[in-house]
Amino acid sequence: MPVLFYGDPHQNFDPLFDAVARHRPEHVVIAGDLDLQRPFRDVLAPVIAQGVHCWWILGNHDCTDAAQYDFLFEDYPQGNLGSRVVEMPCRDGTLSVAGLSGIYRGRVWYPISGKKPVFQCREDFLAVTRPHVRWRKGLPLRQRDTIFPEDHDILARLKCDVLVSHEAPSCHEFGTAEIDRLGQKMGAKLLVHGHMHHPYRGHSKFGTPVRGLDGAEVFVLSPQDLAT
Repeated sequence: MPVLFYGDPHQNFDPLFDAVARHRPEHVVIAGDLDLQRPFRDVLAPVIAQGVHCWWILGNHDCTDAAQYDFLFEDYPQGNLGSRVVEMPCRDGTLSVAGLSGIYRGRVWYPISGKKPVFQCREDFLAVTRPHVRWRKGLPLRQRDTIFPEDHDILARLKCDVLVSHEAPSCHEFGTAEIDRLGQKMGAKLLVHGHMHHPYRGHSKFGTPVRGLDGAEVFVLSPQDLAT
């Protein structure tokens, strides 16, 4: 019973369904950009029906409109892996998996540019957001999938075996060392990311192994894989 990680589906879940039937995992982790056009429970019904625990983080194509947002947060909120760590039992042990949801945006924080954050937390952003711009009395919808420094701060206090993010660490051309640092603080043994649609293996600046996922790519992992 390994854990299955799935790269940006963009509505293509057939490879995941096939992999679940073949590997029979207890947990599936989707690395963002589900791009849902129907509720999560409807789309993932073939997986959920088998008793598989489904987890997701946000990409940059999951809050395009209110329907996409609700298909995740209203229909399957228990699957939100963002800013938390979940213990995932496998046949040969347990994997603790953490999620960093969303992407960096210059209006808030774009560490790739080397510039300091404009806002540290969502409360600071809301303080300068006029009421008519807010969405459902909170952050504008466009900012619901934005990474704030506070997200790093929350995760940095936790420990995990695997850190899954949509954004890439520094070993990717368009990645950032901030994810490298976060993984090191969390004691992560592996960093997994989507977004770039680039399947590869690399290492962070601290030597942590990195696995980049292609779109709709399945990556199978068990605790024993991290022990070797």
